Amino acid sequence: MPELELPNPEELDERREKHFSRRVALTTAIYAVVLAIASLGGNNAMKEMLLAQQQASDQWAFYQAKVIREHQYRGLRLQLEAQLADPPSVKGAERAKIDALAKRFGEEEKRYNTEKREIEAEAKKLERERDRHRNRDPYFDFAEVFLQIAIVTASVAILSTSRPMFAFSLALALVGAILTANGFTQLFALPFLHHGAAH
Repeated sequence: MPELELPNPEELDERREKHFSRRVALTTAIYAVVLAIASLGGNNAMKEMLLAQQQASDQWAFYQAKVIREHQYRGLRLQLEAQLADPPSVKGAERAKIDALAKRFGEEEKRYNTEKREIEAEAKKLERERDRHRNRDPYFDFAEVFLQIAIVTASVAILSTSRPMFAFSLALALVGAILTANGFTQLFALPFLHHGAAH
């Protein structure tokens, strides 16, 4: 009858530790991928926010220029209308010329008023865009923090072969992944991340 060889308990432990370390190392690599995605999302949100802010500022400057032109035409029109209101000072052909000019200035005033409103609507749209990107950014920032801590705790789990530490790193990484996903989708809002957003 052949002799039955029992496995060495130390060998079994070593094999278990290697398997655990490999699993944790692979999981840590996944954490790193999610961290890279969070970092990219945060950078893009910041760039988009700054771009929308710049475009909104440009629109408001354009709006201001239209307001100035509208007021100039209104002032000119009112001056001409005041001249026309004093009948003895303006007669015949000159009166018709001034009347035509006052009407033209009135039309220009209306045109600038219409254009101004369109520009205002565009500027407000860009401000909403800016705010949307600004609201996305903190989720990526916090996600990066959670994922970096998850990577550190996973490394500690490998060194100490600690399953509780690995479970803790999984929980941290899960929070980081949820925050990353929310940075892209904006499915929920955490009020404490938006305290400075309203103005």
